[in-house]
Amino acid sequence: MAEPVITVEKLCVRYPGSDALAVREMDFTVAKGEVFGFLGPSGAGKSTTQRVLTRLLRRYEGKVSVLGRPLHDWGPEYFERVGVGFELPAGFGKLTARENLAAFASLYRGPVEDPDTLLERVDLGDAADRRVSDLSKGMKMRLNLARALVNRPELLFLDEPTSGQDPVRAALLRGVVREAADAGCTVFLTTHDMSTADLLCDRLAFVTRGSISAIDTPRDFKLRYGSPGLVAEVKGEEPKELSMEALADDTDLLELLRAGAVETLHTREASLDDVFATVTREKL
Repeated sequence: MAEPVITVEKLCVRYPGSDALAVREMDFTVAKGEVFGFLGPSGAGKSTTQRVLTRLLRRYEGKVSVLGRPLHDWGPEYFERVGVGFELPAGFGKLTARENLAAFASLYRGPVEDPDTLLERVDLGDAADRRVSDLSKGMKMRLNLARALVNRPELLFLDEPTSGQDPVRAALLRGVVREAADAGCTVFLTTHDMSTADLLCDRLAFVTRGSISAIDTPRDFKLRYGSPGLVAEVKGEEPKELSMEALADDTDLLELLRAGAVETLHTREASLDDVFATVTREKL
């Protein structure tokens, strides 16, 4: 693994007035240029952990290092180097999309992206001169991502970045995030969209009741919780499940394939939805 950008050791968070820990003994690292998915049911501790890492929550126990320094040692300069895109749209409603990006860009001392270039990247070029209050939720979410990228962050925190998007624009936004990661930006992603997690993340952490249940790549999770084999869908018949051991001797399947009767043939690995349900259920 490349050098860690985030290192969390024995992180514990308890909110005032609560007897229970919101985050308990959490350990993980995130490498430079990695898209790290942080998944789990609502109330599992994902948002609390993200608030710690974005310095919105300062009271915690354990060790947290980000960008080579203990998190407590960072001052305002921390926000010059990170970008944050929250789940809910946030912008100045009376300003246009271009004016919003220009206003946020003016807050940074270092180099920033050109607002028009960013708007084009998230498919808002035609809406640059429209007031944010007149944009749809999906358009506002795309503006959120553009705003998070305006300061050329080394570390990007994203919460449900494809929320409110049609499949084409969701793929576009995943491409923007992947492009940033390929250029060296590290991405910490929280989402309930298993398709986005599967297509975008290099590794996934499943969080349940304030602790991490498992960390692995999407591929290895699906292989671990699936079972080897194939499923054949044949015209006019129920799907046929085939074991790997029986494939070499399955003459019926060969005949169906030759006759063109097999409509689909696919592997039987688990989906990330299956993995999510299994991992979180096991923990609960």
